[in-house]
This record gives sequence, structure tokens and C-alpha cells, in this order.
Amino acid sequence: MEKLRKFTESKAFQNTILIVIIINSIILGLQTSPAINDSIGQILGILDSVCLGIFIIEMLIKMVAYKFFGYFKSGWNWFDFIIIVTSVLSGLAVLSSIRILRVFRVFRSLKGLRGFKMISSLKPLQVIISAIGRSIPGISWTALLLFIIYYIFAIIGVTQFGAAFPEWFGDIPKAMYTLFQVMTLESWSMGISRPVMEVFSYAWAYFVPFVLISAFVMMNVVVGIVVNAISEVAEMNKKDEHEENGTGDIKAEIDAVREHLAKLEDMLAKQGK
Repeated sequence: MEKLRKFTESKAFQNTILIVIIINSIILGLQTSPAINDSIGQILGILDSVCLGIFIIEMLIKMVAYKFFGYFKSGWNWFDFIIIVTSVLSGLAVLSSIRILRVFRVFRSLKGLRGFKMISSLKPLQVIISAIGRSIPGISWTALLLFIIYYIFAIIGVTQFGAAFPEWFGDIPKAMYTLFQVMTLESWSMGISRPVMEVFSYAWAYFVPFVLISAFVMMNVVVGIVVNAISEVAEMNKKDEHEENGTGDIKAEIDAVREHLAKLEDMLAKQGK
């Protein structure tokens, strides 16, 4: 089991799976083209099935290496398992002409999820995903603060500009959607603020502070939270690697001392005879 586990964790094995993932992603993209699919669709289908077979074999090898329940202790293994299961179900969707299997037709569109396996195969991507998950509490509080800012500015917008611009500030939901467009900086100046300023010259005092607060300050806060989480996760991974390497070195030294003691005992036993 230990040798099989080391084999699955080896760079050669992981790089091979990564190459298969990239090839399979390219195949999935080619299959969306009607012209290419009509000419070499059967070949692409065979190659796609081969890639899926390799993914299934990879999953089974890991299940044996880590034992069945040990395999599911890792969240990334769960991630791979779900992707492979949906891929198998999308393959059954081809047989959806059979009445019993028509239920699997919905999984046909989930075939493209297989490209997400690249995330579980690259540690830098795992760090980013883990950091995003770690930063969710901070982002949630930031989103709540941003919602309060939206609500306050929406009330002001409806009160001041609702009568003249009902499509943008007719009620709270419309005003909040308009403010969302302003926050994304999508045509906010020429499309929204300047038309409003032609009627209300003081409207700049409404839009400029909102843009500064929402688009610059709050977004930088979110970026800061994510960047901080990424650095924390990266440091934790480095510590884990150092601990694993350190533990391995200590075990190797202990084994070497034991072998040396065993040799001394044999020498002493021979001299005693």
C-alpha cells in the first residue's frame, strides 16, 4: 500500500494525469464545434472515453492506495469523485433514447465539468481555492457592509431622482441594480451619471462618493482579505511540508541507529562465542 501511495503522489504520475486532463479539455472544446464534430466526431468520442477511463483508473488506484474510506478523507478526492461520477452519467446520457435512461439526459451538459480536475491536480490552484474558502467569513461581513451602503444610497437615489428617472431610480430594487451597474463601472458616467447631472447638477455629489466607496475602497478590502488568506494557506502548506520532511528525516535517522545497534550486537555476540 505504501509503495502504491508513493506512486500516486509521484510527480510522474501527477504530471501524466495533468496531461490527460489538458488533452481531455481540448477534446471537449472541439466537440462543441459542429464542423469538427461532423468530420472527426467518432475519433473525438473514442479519445474522450479513453480519457474518462484513465480518470476512473486513477480514482480506483487511489482508493486502493489510501483504502476506500481513507480516500474520502480528502476534500479534493471528493471533488474528483463527483466530477468522475457526473462524467459517467453524462456518458449514459448518450443512451437517453432508451426510456429508462432518459433521466440521465440532464447530465449531458455536465460533461464540461471534467476540466475542473485541473484544480485538484495543481497545488497552486488548490491554494487559491482553499484561500477563497478561508476568506468567506470576511467577505460575508464585507458584503453585508456593502449591502448597507447600497441600501442607503438607493434610498437617497429614489428620493432625489426617482420622479425624473423612474427606470433607474423608480424604487429600491431598480435603484440598487443601477448602483450595481455604477459599481462595475460599466457605462456609469456617460450612461447614467451624466444624463442625471443634466437634470440635477448636484448629482455628482451622489455618484462620485458611491464609486469611491464601492468600486475602490470595498473591492480593495475584498482583495486584501483574499490575498491575506492566500498567504496564510501557503504558509500552512509550507509548514506541513517541512513537518513531513522533518518527520521523514527523524525516522530515517532512527532506522539507521537501530541498524547500527543491531550490527554491534552481532559483533559482540560473535566475540562472546
